[in-house]
Amino acid sequence: MRRINYQFKDASLCELALTHRSCGKQNNERLEFLGDSIVNFVIAESLFKRFPDAKEGQLSRLRAQMVKGKTLAEIARDMQMGDYLRLGSGELKSGGYRRDSILADSVESLIGAIYLDSDMDTVREHILVWFKSRLATLSLNQSMKDAKTKLQEYLQSRRLALPDYQLEKVEGDAHDQTFYIKCSISELSEPTRGVATSRRQAEQESASAALEQLKQLGIKL
Repeated sequence: MRRINYQFKDASLCELALTHRSCGKQNNERLEFLGDSIVNFVIAESLFKRFPDAKEGQLSRLRAQMVKGKTLAEIARDMQMGDYLRLGSGELKSGGYRRDSILADSVESLIGAIYLDSDMDTVREHILVWFKSRLATLSLNQSMKDAKTKLQEYLQSRRLALPDYQLEKVEGDAHDQTFYIKCSISELSEPTRGVATSRRQAEQESASAALEQLKQLGIKL
């Protein structure tokens, strides 16, 4: 993958990082565990230096915004990682290479693989390049409210009915479930949908989609 701008010395690490658990026992889950810890540390370190006057709570919220699944999935799409993922037949048929949770996990596993193949300085450099544009837009003054809160407050301010979140289906085994949620509000003719590995996150994704559609209609939030 040229887009990651890293040449692996051990190509098997790269292959493992891109192998989803649906392919079998040899998969990227352990690398994902490692990469999750590394990206949290690198982003925390960057925020600590970038905002010397920020309080712990502010830094925690900014970090959560940076390392959440949706942001990691966006980075995976920037690098077109979906084209290189190794998925089992079931995930291939269901479009797993487009799913946010799988894409986000693949970024974390790739980070773990680069760390093992090189060192902390190298992986830090790559993480900061991938997150550069997003880190540059951060501000301590921006709203840290999540999508569900923003949507609810917008509707309440106009005395409209609150969002109706409905669980459409749940896929997967008990330890590896995917939740499908639809969000209905009176100002949109069609419900918006969210898909994630937890019901709470799927609701957040559907609320975020609703907010985006409201913005496209020219509504100031």
